[in-house]
Amino acid sequence: MTEPEPDASELIVRAARSLRRRWMASLEPWGITPHEYRALHVTTHEEPPRLSEIADRLRIAPRSATEVVDSLEAKGLVRRVPSPTDRRAVLVEPTDAGRTLAEEVAQQRSDLGEQMLAPLAPDDVAQLRDLLTRVVDDRA
Repeated sequence: MTEPEPDASELIVRAARSLRRRWMASLEPWGITPHEYRALHVTTHEEPPRLSEIADRLRIAPRSATEVVDSLEAKGLVRRVPSPTDRRAVLVEPTDAGRTLAEEVAQQRSDLGEQMLAPLAPDDVAQLRDLLTRVVDDRA
């Protein structure tokens, strides 16, 4: 008996899992986890955030954000600094090493995406991007 063709949603899940496995494996040389990279990424693209802002952006509990930032700080990738506008607040900013690592990992992530989509023609990639954007926007 022949297995039925997978539906579109199943293929999306399979593609996402495959990309995630490649992504996690690609982080090993840097010794960081996906959560650590995402938290580091948050610190490099705007004003230094508070821990609560990192938790919100990553959609994790504040305690988990604290653990991730503690790990990044122990690796010398971020530092906690006092807020210049609120004496009670502590901000998280990347170190030079953290900023460099974030740039390298972002490039690696982009390269992995390109490799995964390499079998598709550029027009197909553009169409896929448009379709997935519409699906994500409709669900948000």
